Amino acid sequence: MDQDNSSEDESVAPSGNHAEEEHPCIPPGLSDGETLEMLWQHRKQRRQLSPELPETVTCLTAPDGSILYLVGTAHFSDSSKKDVAMTIRAVQPDVVVVELCQYRVSMLRMDENTLLREAKDINLEKVQQAIKQNGLMSGLMQILLLKVSAHITEQLGMAPGGEFREAFKEAGRVPFCKFHLGDRPIPVTFKRAIAALSLWQKARLAWGLCFLSDPISKEDVEKCKQKDLLEQTMSEMIGEFPALHQTIVAERDIYLTHTLRQATRCVEAPSNGQKVPAVVVGVVGMGHVPGIEQNWEKELNINEILSVAPPSRFGWLLRTAIKGVLMGMLGYACYRAGGGLGRALLSLPAVQSLLDTMRPRPS
Repeated sequence: MDQDNSSEDESVAPSGNHAEEEHPCIPPGLSDGETLEMLWQHRKQRRQLSPELPETVTCLTAPDGSILYLVGTAHFSDSSKKDVAMTIRAVQPDVVVVELCQYRVSMLRMDENTLLREAKDINLEKVQQAIKQNGLMSGLMQILLLKVSAHITEQLGMAPGGEFREAFKEAGRVPFCKFHLGDRPIPVTFKRAIAALSLWQKARLAWGLCFLSDPISKEDVEKCKQKDLLEQTMSEMIGEFPALHQTIVAERDIYLTHTLRQATRCVEAPSNGQKVPAVVVGVVGMGHVPGIEQNWEKELNINEILSVAPPSRFGWLLRTAIKGVLMGMLGYACYRAGGGLGRALLSLPAVQSLLDTMRPRPS
């Protein structure tokens, strides 16, 4: 995601007393320019030039001297949250980039208990919303992948994305720090993933995701600090589908590298407008770190990984057949229920939403 797309998040300030302790006391009577300079110098003093960082942090350098501190995390790990907080406090970055897109940004503002309930609750409304947003096959794929995340959530009693919420909170405590979303839009990923599979492969993958039941412990999560748990679970399930691994992991490595490199552009000092190298913290799943390292100095073309091929005629016929079956089942249910009750069923918001997904889209 480009930098401009995250502008709504850059203006959100942290809450709580800790934020007040992080910023200096501004004397009354200072001009705007003097205040900016004071905050700039305060951050400069707090920034450690040779910080001692967790072993999960990889340091990459841009041609203009800007530095990226890439924090590899496990999405269900308390220690990953600590790694993120420690890194941001030590290096006082100009930009923080996280492995999220605009479709998942809501998790940054939700509390842990709400997220825990949301992750476990995969209901008809969520299925309808996914299908309406991404199309039938891609929407069902999204629901199945949410089921994997929900399985891990239920096993651990811990909501995903804690390290991203920690990054969001800590970034708000650093003067002049911007917060960017760095991942490819999730509908593009799902649509490209579905297009890469044959019908038989889709059926096999759906079967594996539907019947995922292996137990997971918090010890397993910490062992997976070498590779994010969700990424590892998915890798084990899609290992026999190289094309799927390409779209879900490798292509996103390229996109994340692109957005991280955009973030490591020189920034302007407020006192004189002089360009100085940027300090950036990137927060991504551990499984993406090797790919970002490999792509860091390569010439990248992200246009080709943002395109979505039009559905094949066979896919169109399959969707039409499924819609026909659903319409037939709904019609039969209304017939059995009787005229008055049938009309009441058809007036329900959930049924109306389902009917909307089955209407042909204008070309």
